[in-house]
Amino acid sequence: MAVYRVNDEAVEHVRARITAHQYVLDSDWGAVQPDAAAQNAFLERHSWPEYAAWHLGLTEGATDGTKARYAFVAGDFRRVHRSALIACVYRASEWRHKEVELAAHDLLQLLDATSG
Repeated sequence: MAVYRVNDEAVEHVRARITAHQYVLDSDWGAVQPDAAAQNAFLERHSWPEYAAWHLGLTEGATDGTKARYAFVAGDFRRVHRSALIACVYRASEWRHKEVELAAHDLLQLLDATSG
C-alpha cells in the first residue's frame, strides 16, 4: 500500500481558496473530479508546483513532477469542492492515512464555518 504524507503547501493553498470564498458547496465529485485529460490540460498551462497545490497528499517514494507523486485532489483546479474534501477524508480514513485524513477534515470544517 502506498504511504502518503501531508502536502503542507497544498493545505495552505486550499485554506487560502476557502478564505477567499473560491469553493463549490454542492457538487457531484464523481462527475466534476478532474480526469486524466483535465489534468493534462492543466499541466500544459501550469507548473508542477501549481498542480501539486491542489493535492493534499504526497506519495512517499514517487518522483516530484509526476502524477504518481500527488494524491487526494481537493478541487477542480479553480475552486475547492466540498465533495472533494469529503472524498479525501473518506478515502484517507478508509486506507488509514491518518495525517491526510485529519488535514482534509480540518479543511472541511473551515469550509463549513466559512460558508456558514
